[in-house]
Amino acid sequence: MDPAESAHLSDDVRPHRVVVLALDGLLPFETGIPHRIFGRPRDGRGRRLYEVVTCSVRPPGPVQTDADFTIDVAHGPEALATADTVIIPASYELGPVYERGELTGELAAALALIRPGTRIASICTGVYVLAAAGLLDGRRATTHWADAERLQRLFPRVEVDPDVLYIDDGDILTSAGVAAGIDLCLHMVRRDHGADVANDVARRTVVPPHRDGGQAQYIQRPVPEAQQASTSGARAWALGRLHEPIQLRDMAAREAMSVRTFTRRFREETGVSPGQWLTRQRVERARQLLESTDLSVDQVARDAGFGTAQSMRQHLQAALGVTPTAYRRTFRAAGGRQDGPLGASVAG
Repeated sequence: MDPAESAHLSDDVRPHRVVVLALDGLLPFETGIPHRIFGRPRDGRGRRLYEVVTCSVRPPGPVQTDADFTIDVAHGPEALATADTVIIPASYELGPVYERGELTGELAAALALIRPGTRIASICTGVYVLAAAGLLDGRRATTHWADAERLQRLFPRVEVDPDVLYIDDGDILTSAGVAAGIDLCLHMVRRDHGADVANDVARRTVVPPHRDGGQAQYIQRPVPEAQQASTSGARAWALGRLHEPIQLRDMAAREAMSVRTFTRRFREETGVSPGQWLTRQRVERARQLLESTDLSVDQVARDAGFGTAQSMRQHLQAALGVTPTAYRRTFRAAGGRQDGPLGASVAG
């Protein structure tokens, strides 16, 4: 379908259009992530929830990758004007964007075609394009940990956080490199259509269904050394009884560790404290119950382990920026399709 024709169709009948901007020097893996993640979701009638197209800053034609092959891009920059979401993956040939923080003429002209209100996301060094365009001034952003210091030095008005997987700032989202791009795209699917849809995509992609945006990019010891105890058994034990009170000492006892040793080992393996991890698991459980059941808010709070509706409301408000009732209403309306931004503070 021609991009211009698709853009004029009603939002009720056309899928959300994701336009991936392919720049010279692109990384094929990261460029393919949006197609893999957004190309899978379907509604209850089997219709695609997203349409994904790739465009260049030039007329249709070949775009050089960082590998020994090119890709043939079928759309020129005009596709950006039809986008509901624009994603800019990493590139190793950003030229003045990377060297001096300045957009080239053709890149500036292409970005000018993006409609106001369009959601824009970057993967890895794609963040340099957003920063050079001034879209990140005064905002938090992230990129691959190895590039974070340089990004901050080149763009001092951007608040660079090198320690997180991705940051959702509402209409602008940024992620670290490589696999963090998968986490970011799954997060957008979850934000748009809920945990069940995102989890189905994750299963089909054979990746973890949810890594919180605030999780550390680099975990010191994700796999225990030989003959060294792990906290994985305690985590599995806790996931099976989120509805019950879970004490740190009980988790430590499952692994025959002192609380101090367990806490240190847990953070080394997951990047967060046991308390933070438990809260995130309970928020995720609450989201699933609110989306997929008719349980009362009080019952959801108990089943997710928050105890009271007030406690759950505080945690969901902090994690997602909405109340439980508003969250449920969002994903019950229009068959679970979201009408506006949700979860802008997930990683904040």
